[in-house]
Amino acid sequence: MGGVVWITGLSGAGKSTIARAVYERLCAHGHARAALVDGDVFRALTGADVGHDLEGRLLNARRIAAYCAARADEGSLVVCATMSLFHEIRRWNRRHVARYLEVYLRAPLEVLVRRDAKGLYRAALAGRVRGVVGVDLPYDEPAEPDLVLDQGAAPLEVGTAVDVIMQRAAGLGLVGAAGEASP
Repeated sequence: MGGVVWITGLSGAGKSTIARAVYERLCAHGHARAALVDGDVFRALTGADVGHDLEGRLLNARRIAAYCAARADEGSLVVCATMSLFHEIRRWNRRHVARYLEVYLRAPLEVLVRRDAKGLYRAALAGRVRGVVGVDLPYDEPAEPDLVLDQGAAPLEVGTAVDVIMQRAAGLGLVGAAGEASP
């Protein structure tokens, strides 16, 4: 039976890194139908027709959610790393994905600015660029995530974050107690 591990947070919170590590752990524990969906990669592959304004981001988010749900319906255990800035998408996921784990990587803006290798946050804060979520575009912070990992000043090591996610996934029946594939 499939499901979705939905990893969300602002840019720089560690979504892609942690999602890839969760996916690799799943594969190492026998999840032959594990799948990894990265929001940035998904947009590059399917969303060239949508912008980075709120309307375009919502359309892209709907596509990602629908794709993940379809893969879960086919029996895949999907690990998705996406900003997911809309409450309505996370509510949709809960209604349409029977086995769903929402993980929120919470980090304050000042920490994200320090980690920002591309300088995107600094440029947005200085008014040189627009359309940056958390600066001039709103972010609907997850209201009821299944798991919150604080990625602030002392973020969890990737392996520790994966362990915590896998424990919660086991508690929800997405994986067996040791992380192996569950029925």
